[in-house]
Amino acid sequence: MTLSVITAIADPRWEADLVAGLSRADGVAVVRRCVDVADLLATASAGIASAVVASADLRRLDRDVVTRLDLMGVAVLALVRPDDAEAEQTLRRLGVTHLIGADAPTEEVVVRMRAAVDAMSPAHAPATTAPSEAPPGEPDDGEPAEGVGRLIAVWGPAGAPGRTTVAIGLAAELAAAGDEVVLVDADVYGGTIAPALGVLDDIAGFASACRLANAGRLDGAALAGLARGVGDRLRVLTGIARADRWDEVRPSAAAAVLALARTVSAYVVVDCGFCLEEDEELAYDTVAPQRNGATLTALRAADTVVAVGTADPVGLQRLVRGLAELREAAPGAEPVVVVNRVRARAVGPGDPCAQVGEALRRFASVTPDAFVPLDQPAVDRAVMRARTLVEAAPSSPARHALAALAAQLRGAGELRGAGALRGAGRRLAAARQRGRWRRA
Repeated sequence: MTLSVITAIADPRWEADLVAGLSRADGVAVVRRCVDVADLLATASAGIASAVVASADLRRLDRDVVTRLDLMGVAVLALVRPDDAEAEQTLRRLGVTHLIGADAPTEEVVVRMRAAVDAMSPAHAPATTAPSEAPPGEPDDGEPAEGVGRLIAVWGPAGAPGRTTVAIGLAAELAAAGDEVVLVDADVYGGTIAPALGVLDDIAGFASACRLANAGRLDGAALAGLARGVGDRLRVLTGIARADRWDEVRPSAAAAVLALARTVSAYVVVDCGFCLEEDEELAYDTVAPQRNGATLTALRAADTVVAVGTADPVGLQRLVRGLAELREAAPGAEPVVVVNRVRARAVGPGDPCAQVGEALRRFASVTPDAFVPLDQPAVDRAVMRARTLVEAAPSSPARHALAALAAQLRGAGELRGAGALRGAGRRLAAARQRGRWRRA
């Protein structure tokens, strides 16, 4: 079978030699020599090629471009100068796993191209690999460098059930227990963690980290510079304050940020948006920007999904419907169900926890894992002082409920944590990232 190839080489000398060599190779056809990224994407979208060979110095080559090519079913290979370790590391952070030396013979290039095409999944899943920790110049196996941290995604349906309050509370309790924690505001409809914790910077840390990840420039030190410290062991990546900035948080870049955060902290707690709609009205277009992509990415990558609902008739109805949508959006997820703002006057006489639990068992076939009682004065005091409940209201019943939930999640992490470590090499990679994080 003839292998159809696109080239996108910035240096004309490299391009001339490569094209001449591929033209003489058996079973290979160079269908187009692209001049820039726009030309490359337009040609790839036509479906006339199965592989592209690009140079590391191609302008505007970023993680989003690599993801789009992967979605189109085009294998991406990159030419790198043998002595350019920085370019090699940048390409790996962009998700390019097939790197070829610029001085490699044509036979080797052809073999690598065929291997890359054969390795493409029929589903053409987006490239969401974590930034590689392989030292520059050393071979990489193409798999994500997995860290030791656990990812906890906090989600809830529309209607402000208290996602942010629960996310902040869990992160604060995990940090108070002695763990390094990164709290991420991934709500693209308007993040509120920054004002809740008194972070007054105009820079949205999560969006900035996504931009660096998209350009292949995000590492532990850069992430540490963007994550604001709000406690001894708690750092925050603030979210976007304006909903119209949602397109700054692309799914592939968000996946890279979360994967890196897991290598520098024991827990990553993500405050997700409410909407789980896959692709709005553009469901037919696989490369269109997805407003809910960051939320879906976090939910599908999470070790634990915490689903938050409100203990009143409207909130419970939304939670029942939302749990069904959650199972469709994140197949295989078994959420930890948290019922927030529990009070007797909203559900009638008797034990409110028993009544809410019975309703969820009857209509959603789930048993709540935690009940957080309504303690509005304590929550108001924490927000007014820009502190967590641990600091502002340590004796609050709501704080005690969140502390018990955090202890439950920590226990689950200890039981399952050993399976997250795959070899001493990756443990060492995580340790190196932690060192850079703390120094920054």
